[in-house]
Amino acid sequence: MDSIGVLMACPMNSYLEQQLDKRFKLFRFWTVPDKSLFLASNKDSIQAVVGNASAGADAELVEALPKLEIVASFSVGLDKIDLAKCKEKGIRVTNTPDVLTEDVADLAIGLMLAVLRKLCESDRYVRSGKWKKGDYVLTTKFTGKEVGIIGLGRIGMAIAKRAEAFSCPISYYSRTKKPEINYKYYPSVVELAAHCDILVVACPLTKETHHIVNRDVINALGPKGVLINIGRGPHVDEPELVSALVEHRLGGAGLDVFENEPYVPEELFGLDNVVLLPHVGSGTVETREAMADLVIGNLEAHFQKKPLLTPVV
Repeated sequence: MDSIGVLMACPMNSYLEQQLDKRFKLFRFWTVPDKSLFLASNKDSIQAVVGNASAGADAELVEALPKLEIVASFSVGLDKIDLAKCKEKGIRVTNTPDVLTEDVADLAIGLMLAVLRKLCESDRYVRSGKWKKGDYVLTTKFTGKEVGIIGLGRIGMAIAKRAEAFSCPISYYSRTKKPEINYKYYPSVVELAAHCDILVVACPLTKETHHIVNRDVINALGPKGVLINIGRGPHVDEPELVSALVEHRLGGAGLDVFENEPYVPEELFGLDNVVLLPHVGSGTVETREAMADLVIGNLEAHFQKKPLLTPVV
C-alpha cells in the first residue's frame, strides 16, 4: 500500500504520523507553502485524507481531489468534514468513537471538581507561599450537585455514570427523549439549565447545536451555576460566556474547547472561577494510540476491500 497517497491535514500525533509513513505515501499538508499548487500537482495521487478536530476535508478539498476514496478522522467529531459532499461523491468517512469516551468523561468530572473545589487556584496558592499567611478560602461541594447534560450519547452517558457515583441527580436534553433512560428529560436547553447546578456540553457540533449555549441558557444556569464544555468550542456563544463570567452572572466554567482554537479570550486568564485546558479531552498516551490504530485499521480495511471498522458514510 506504499503507493497509495494519504494526505495528513495537520500535525496531530507522532505515532499516527509514523504508522502512516510506514504504510502509505504520506503527504504532510501543513508543510506545504502553496496548498493550491500542491493539490493541483498531486490531485491524482491522493486517495485518502486523515483529519482531526482542527482540520478535515471541507467541500473545497474534496472537490480538489478527484481520486479521493476515504476520509479518516482522528477524532469522534465530524464537524470538519463535509459529510454531504462526501456522500455525493461516494467517499467513505470514518471516525474514532468509543476509544476516547472514557478519557473525555474522566476529564469532564475532573473539570467539575477543579472548578467547584478551586484545585488550580489552590495549587497556585501553595506555590506562591500565600499559605504561610493564612488558610485558603472555603470552596463548593461537588457531591450531590444536579448535573444536566446536553447530548446523552456515548460520552454523555459515561459522564452521567461517573457523576452518579458522586450522588449527583442527572438530567439531560437531546433532540428526542430516550425512553430507555430513567434520567429526567427536559425538552429545551434553557429548561435543563434552569434545573441544574452543573451544565455539561457533550453533543456533536452541527448547524443545530452551534451556540446551543447562548445568553438565555447562561442566564438560566445563573450566578451559582457551572458550565463544563468538553464538546466543541462553537457550541457556546463565547463572547456571551465571557461577559457572564466577568459580570458574575455565571458562577464558573471548565473549558477544554474554544471557538477559535488555539486562541482563548484573554479576559478569562485573570478569573479564578474558570479552568482552561488546551483541548486535551482524549489526550492520554493510551487513548491517542488506540485512536491512531483505528485510523490505520480503517484505511487498511478500505484499501483491502474489507468492511470498515467504524464507518460513518
